[in-house]
Amino acid sequence: MASSSSVNNSRIENLIAASKSLRLSLEKSKALGLALERAGPRFEEINQRLPSLEAAVRPIRADKEALVAVGGHINRAVGPAAAVLKVFDAVHGLEKSLLSDPRNDLPGYLSVLKRLEEALRFLGDNCGLAIQWLEDIVEYLEDNAVADNRYLSNLKKSLKNLRELQNDEERARLDGGLLEAALDKLENEFRQLLIEHSVPLPMSSSIGEQACIAPSPLPVTVIQKLQAILGRLIANNRLEKCISIYVEVRSSNVRASLQALDLDYLEISISEFNDVQSIEGYIEKWGKHLEFAVKHLFEVEYKLCNDVFERIGLDVWMGCFAKIAAQAGILAFLQFGKTVTESKKDPVKLLKLLDIFASLNRLRLDFNRLFGGAACIEIQNLTRDLIKRVIDGAAEIFGELLVQVELQRQTPPPQDGGVPRLVSILTDYCNKLLGDNYKPVLTQVLVIHRSWKHKNFQERLLINEVLKIVKAIEINLETWMKAYEDTALSSFFAMNNHWHLFKHLRGTKLGDLLGDSWLREHEQYKDYYAAIFLKESWGKLPSHLSREGLILFSGGRATARDLVKKRLKKFNESFDEMYTKQSMWVVLEKDLREKTCQLIVQAVVPVYRSYMQNYGPLVEQDSSSGKYAKYSVQTLENMIMSLFQPKPGRYGSFKGRSPAGKFNNGVPDHRRTASAVV
Repeated sequence: MASSSSVNNSRIENLIAASKSLRLSLEKSKALGLALERAGPRFEEINQRLPSLEAAVRPIRADKEALVAVGGHINRAVGPAAAVLKVFDAVHGLEKSLLSDPRNDLPGYLSVLKRLEEALRFLGDNCGLAIQWLEDIVEYLEDNAVADNRYLSNLKKSLKNLRELQNDEERARLDGGLLEAALDKLENEFRQLLIEHSVPLPMSSSIGEQACIAPSPLPVTVIQKLQAILGRLIANNRLEKCISIYVEVRSSNVRASLQALDLDYLEISISEFNDVQSIEGYIEKWGKHLEFAVKHLFEVEYKLCNDVFERIGLDVWMGCFAKIAAQAGILAFLQFGKTVTESKKDPVKLLKLLDIFASLNRLRLDFNRLFGGAACIEIQNLTRDLIKRVIDGAAEIFGELLVQVELQRQTPPPQDGGVPRLVSILTDYCNKLLGDNYKPVLTQVLVIHRSWKHKNFQERLLINEVLKIVKAIEINLETWMKAYEDTALSSFFAMNNHWHLFKHLRGTKLGDLLGDSWLREHEQYKDYYAAIFLKESWGKLPSHLSREGLILFSGGRATARDLVKKRLKKFNESFDEMYTKQSMWVVLEKDLREKTCQLIVQAVVPVYRSYMQNYGPLVEQDSSSGKYAKYSVQTLENMIMSLFQPKPGRYGSFKGRSPAGKFNNGVPDHRRTASAVV
């Protein structure tokens, strides 16, 4: 019994022990569960930190040799990068100075700008090197598994962006556009300096004075500033913009200087005028204005372009000057001359062409010096073309003068017996051609023209041609004289024209050339034909007042009265007829007109006075006396002295010209010939 009891006790103890053990295990499991529940977040945190921890310990796992070499690689890569960053910071330190007004301290501004340029050049030159070093170290880290892949990926992405920036040459991003802003400010300062010191030249006291070369209009200090600004702008590829600004301002200044001269006539077109007469006054102005523009304005611009741009090179400043000259108006001057050459041919046009040639010839040296460079090729071509047109036109008109005189021979003589326009114009015209003003110019023109045709100029070519013209005029006069059916009118015409030749050529270049004997001959012809005129017209009137039969008349007073009436009636009819007819005749020269009228008075009035004194009383008491004693002596004399007056507008001066553009005698010329001056 005892043994079974002890066995039972032993089992109970085991059960109690197992129960305690189980209870203890349960308590431990519960505690472990609670511990595991608390450790979950910590495991998650550890899991997140594992990559960085892995990257941190990666070098520990790397090869020993790679770990030893990586330090040197990193130092070599970081050095250039650190230098670039230092310069980049310095660039931003210049921002305040470069965004200020350059005028406040131009030298200082330019110095700071130069520092910026140097810094940007350093960045441009070294950014690539720094990027290359960084790319090399990333490649090393990647090859030797020294760094984490994700870290290396971020580095590669950043370096790629830097490389693209470098390849695109967008250097402005390096300074945030600071350089461009500074250069814009310098350009504006360049413009303002020019504008402030570009003052139009006063015109009122300049034209008409002796031409002189004006000094440079810009002070030396201003030119030095412009050159300093140019230096920086050119260094940044802004030369063309500078030239554009300079040309714009200076050409505008020249145009403003010329504006006061009223140069609207330069724009006249060939369709806007009828003949050279309508622009003749402008041609004289053109010569003076062109000379003024060249010597006072373009000379200044030429010198100033040299002063401002001389350090850059001849081609630059000559090109700049060429643009100013073209934009300021030199081309308009040349175009006006061309327009004149394109107008209708006209004898007076020859003188105008010679005026143009003389103006250009006076400026020949100036043109060659100012516009002789390659940049002025357009001006050179236009000038050469104008000179050729002028020379060809002048030589052609001069060569056709004789032909024109001969062609006029076929036209009827003037109905008023006056001096044909051909004669009145050509006497003055030939004198002008032989005068000191035109003879040297025409000679030079003919020399050049003949040289173009490989012909020599004969010394007396001009003189001989003028003498031929005078001879042709004489032949025309003889032909026209014979064309009159009225002998009195023919003699009146001859008297008029011989006196005109004598009076207008005596004491002139042409008169001296023709000689005194030639002049005296025409003076004598004048007297000769005046006598014939008087005899064939007014000299016949006194015969109507014959006293024949009145002294010896024995038929009584009534018969005498009838005879006087008859003779007075015939005298009055003849006088009225002659007066009416010759009232249409003209003597252009006042001295000849008065002398001719006096000769008529002397031939008629004394006879009439004597007749009326002796026989007037026979008819004056008659109721019809007004029919016979029609004129008083004074009335008769006044009427005669009023004869031969020029008609308004009928006779012009040297400028007179027919609508057809030719010399004529006051009648239309409907003929057209290939050689005619149109």
